[in-house]
Amino acid sequence: MDVNNQRKPLLYYWLIALLIMGVINMFFLPFMTKNTIEQVNYDVFLTQMQNKNISQAEVNEDVIYFYLKDEDKSDKAGTTIFSENTQKVYSTVRMDDPQLVERLYNAGASFGEVKPKEVSPWFSTLIMFVVFFLLWQFVMKKAMSKMGGIGNAMAFGKSNAKVYVKAQTGKTFKDVAGQDEAKDALREIVDFLHNPQKYTEIGASMPKGALLVGPPGTGKTLLAQAVAGEAEVPFFSISGSEFVEMFVGMGAAKVRDLFKQANEKAPCIVFIDEIDTIGKKRDGNGMGGNDEREQTLNQLLTEMDGFDGRKGVVILAATNRPETLDKALLRPGRFDRRIPVELPDLKGREAILKVHAENVKMEGGIDFGTIARATSGASGAELANIINEAALRAVRMGHNRVKQEDLMESVEVILAGYQRKGAVISPEEKKIIAYHEVGHALVAAKQKNSAPVQKITIIPRTSGALGYTLQVDEGEKSLMSKEELFNKIATFTGGRVAEELKFGSITTGASNDIEQATRLARGMITRYGMSEEFDMVALETVTNQYLGGDASLACSAETQTKIDALVVALVKREHEKAVKLLTDHRAKLDELSQYLYEKETITGEEFMKILNLEKAQTGYNLSS
Repeated sequence: MDVNNQRKPLLYYWLIALLIMGVINMFFLPFMTKNTIEQVNYDVFLTQMQNKNISQAEVNEDVIYFYLKDEDKSDKAGTTIFSENTQKVYSTVRMDDPQLVERLYNAGASFGEVKPKEVSPWFSTLIMFVVFFLLWQFVMKKAMSKMGGIGNAMAFGKSNAKVYVKAQTGKTFKDVAGQDEAKDALREIVDFLHNPQKYTEIGASMPKGALLVGPPGTGKTLLAQAVAGEAEVPFFSISGSEFVEMFVGMGAAKVRDLFKQANEKAPCIVFIDEIDTIGKKRDGNGMGGNDEREQTLNQLLTEMDGFDGRKGVVILAATNRPETLDKALLRPGRFDRRIPVELPDLKGREAILKVHAENVKMEGGIDFGTIARATSGASGAELANIINEAALRAVRMGHNRVKQEDLMESVEVILAGYQRKGAVISPEEKKIIAYHEVGHALVAAKQKNSAPVQKITIIPRTSGALGYTLQVDEGEKSLMSKEELFNKIATFTGGRVAEELKFGSITTGASNDIEQATRLARGMITRYGMSEEFDMVALETVTNQYLGGDASLACSAETQTKIDALVVALVKREHEKAVKLLTDHRAKLDELSQYLYEKETITGEEFMKILNLEKAQTGYNLSS
């Protein structure tokens, strides 16, 4: 970043400050003395002199200054911040009058220096100091905001926790679906906050902390809010990243302030989201083990040891990287309980869809079970997005209520993106895509233990897919057999095989299929122990299981070479199986591909109906 570009704004603000001070000095302060001298005509002066009402006069060459007797000086003395002379000064133009001094003397006037009222130096200095201080504060605030928010240092040690009092979260356990086990584990905490004497009488103390662990979007934050809503106690919510500051010691000070507030409002719940930000394992490499992050963690450990759990202060924390947390944070007496918040199962997904559908106008007879089966592996946040996408589509289509087709289309939007209706694809490429997708579907249909085909389309999507085949299991599956994995790899290769059989050539369209088949084959060998050569030996370690599951091989280079050879052999064998299946059913491959080419999208029922017909009855020319 250019340094001059940073200095220009600051210089601009200082110029404005100097301009304001100049205006005050030139106009404001003189204005305060402007009304202290009143200019009158000479005849007024003569009248006052004849009436003997002039108390003191100063006669100069061009002007005469004078005081009037009827203006009492004593009433104003000591009540002004101006000069000692508080009487009003009058002035008039001097005329050619040789007898003027004598007549003034005869009128009882005294002669002396008549000074106009002036602002006292200390008052003007005070005004300029206050103005300068305010302008300096303004300029420094702007400067610090330009430097990345260093101005927050003025609020040293203050926690940024959002406080919700008496269930202002608006959430209860009714708003949480698909996490029955987690809710059961948290109900005990709610009961303790409602009836602590029931536990203290027997000598039991509530766990100080509970750690919510699970993938993103599963409802960890929602569960914490629901606990506070059920217990009707104050709820402190803060993210772990808000403790990490530029200055050493600020994070620790914020932890102290947070727990101080929590103890004052006990019973209450303190929720720390993404605690892995400050709770990572200590390695001692950060500036001799004295860096900001480590100090913050140490302070958190100290505070959790220091407060009395019987007061009703419960610490809830959420993370999707539990393997990175410091062991001292997970020991009993700190985070006593580890509550898994996993991806919902089939029943849970259906319940989540119904919860989010309560606020949306739905058509009668909506089958949420079908949507739940089509969204295996989806989180609660993704399911909520599906309902919202369906509502948006209903509006676009002119429906006054969300229909089943809107929900199914929203599933496809989440899985593959929006339809690219404007995409230009040549007839030849369109035919290749049709054969490719039917190849997948046909291989899947002709194998045992494969998920039924739900839909086949060759309409391009914004995800980059030129088409896709949707398979949906009839029920929820937690385990997959060796044979089922073999079938999946064969299904992945089916698209490329169909291209080979029909066109005698291959395209780049199978890149994603190749990637998935290779990953699955490697996992069978290195993670699942499904090879005779290595048996039940773990050759791969998985980290960040809740964030995609990064895998790394834990074996020698020679073993890696053997693994590569086995992966190639496995995929090649399943590729050959797909070739045999499609060769045996070549007529159906042609028939279904032609039908898909014309229709662009077909359902699973249409696919199975044509597949089970003994002869070609679609009316399309198969030789083309």
